[in-house]
Amino acid sequence: MNLSGRRVLLGVCGGVAAYKAPALLRRLTKAGATVRVILTKGAEAFIRPLTFEALTQEKAFCQRDFLSPPPGFIPHTELARFAEAVLVAPATASFLATLARGDAESLLTATIMASKARVLLCPAMNVNMWEHPAVQENVAKLRSWGYEVLSPGEGELACGDVGPGRLPEEKIIVSYLERLLAPQDLAGKKVLVTAGPTREPLDAVRFISNRSSGRMGLALAEAAWKQGAEVTLVHGPLAFSPPPFLKAIPVETSAEMAEAVREHFPASDILIMAAAVADYRPREVFSGKLKKSSPTLTLTLERTADILKEVSQRRVPGQVVVGFAAEEARALREEARRKLREKELDLIVANDITRPETGFETETNEVYLFFADGREAHIPLASKEEVAWKILEAVKELL
Repeated sequence: MNLSGRRVLLGVCGGVAAYKAPALLRRLTKAGATVRVILTKGAEAFIRPLTFEALTQEKAFCQRDFLSPPPGFIPHTELARFAEAVLVAPATASFLATLARGDAESLLTATIMASKARVLLCPAMNVNMWEHPAVQENVAKLRSWGYEVLSPGEGELACGDVGPGRLPEEKIIVSYLERLLAPQDLAGKKVLVTAGPTREPLDAVRFISNRSSGRMGLALAEAAWKQGAEVTLVHGPLAFSPPPFLKAIPVETSAEMAEAVREHFPASDILIMAAAVADYRPREVFSGKLKKSSPTLTLTLERTADILKEVSQRRVPGQVVVGFAAEEARALREEARRKLREKELDLIVANDITRPETGFETETNEVYLFFADGREAHIPLASKEEVAWKILEAVKELL
């Protein structure tokens, strides 16, 4: 899911965070959205309409356009018809209060009230204002109307106070917008996804691991969430933090991952095991730091639990289990089919680790799908986000 061809109305209110709106607009247009902008009277005190017009190549609408519209053009109804989604960022305390009481005095509130579009509000304000009972009451009222109201980010604010009140990060805002516009095919489903590597300790400072970045698993978790699923992400050590809208359970070893999967699998409708779990671990974990005492060191490794095979054999009717296989091209199909059969999976996703654009630590992938009923499919090289959506299309067919 991206925003290609989607029509988004961006409302900008008069807060310090208004300076972030052009960067957000840029991100929306890069994602393919057609964006029109409304600035409140307060927003114009912080940033000029010309900035947005330069980025969209379209007129940015202001309060004066509401009070003195051009002949034959009614701004709030025309913009209301245009929008598939209305995004307000930043949304100030004053704007939330005006909207919550149904006051159509401004172009932005009048447009929202005249529109049937989905609405995403992104508050940004002083921490004490955000926590004030009046603001929280307005937020609760707007949510009861079906509006999506994000909680502000936490950190140091422009005024020097510390706490919730920052405009959420652009990536988070866009993810929620994509979710608002995506088909909710997985609504009501619980999806368990594993991602990243595991680390098997050798001593207090060393471990055995692999080059998995976790990007593919994270892309699958985000895509499932955007389609309405309740997602639990069990992940090994990652170089990046999972987004806050995912229920993330960090683990380190294969044993910890096995424990987390065993705990959450019974309540899941779908398990997607995208993690690169270590096949072996040191039989002995040395206390402290193992000293360099001889020219060679012999380690004895033992097999770890086959998490996927174990939980697949315990599933109940209706649960879908999906595995991943990172293989060399010469044996990809045979190895994938073998794992599919031996682990009793519904679907296995295989990729060629010998190609630089489809191996570990890449932002792209090309995969082959092997189904238990004998079918096969191919997803050509694309970003891992695009590949994740296409994998989920195949998974939904199995429900």
